[in-house]
Amino acid sequence: MTELIHAISLTVNGVRRTHGAVARRTLSDFLRHDLGLVGTHVGCEHGVCGACTVLLDGQPVRSCLIFAVSVNGRSVTTVEGLADGSELGPVQRAFGECHALQCGFCTPGFLTTITAGLAENPEPTRDQAVAMIAGNLCRCTGYHNIVDAVLRAAELIRERS
Repeated sequence: MTELIHAISLTVNGVRRTHGAVARRTLSDFLRHDLGLVGTHVGCEHGVCGACTVLLDGQPVRSCLIFAVSVNGRSVTTVEGLADGSELGPVQRAFGECHALQCGFCTPGFLTTITAGLAENPEPTRDQAVAMIAGNLCRCTGYHNIVDAVLRAAELIRERS
């Protein structure tokens, strides 16, 4: 039996995209396999690790838990959309400056989560920075440098304003 293909039209990283997908296709698989945006990583496939986090209408969501058809007409920002043209965005820059990554597998989820967190709270305390990233797991770091990167990204954003 052939599955019905649904047309999905959404804005991804500021660009309007239309593509077909079966109803059971997750947003993470749609982004990676159908649109070729492989920056969104898939770890646990249960919404626990946070590696697949993207911004849906500006809010962080686990793309492994959402069907692509449910985002029809909406706006998605992936890690590829965080850069400012050819320049790294402030959260990306802060990760580099603070040595906040090792293997990099969890990094896209952290970057999108922190971007949304700083939009909501542009001047977090250290404890608030810890809370901001609490839903993302990293097996390589001790989180210290990631927290430092949250605080550094907040500084970089303030400097740009």
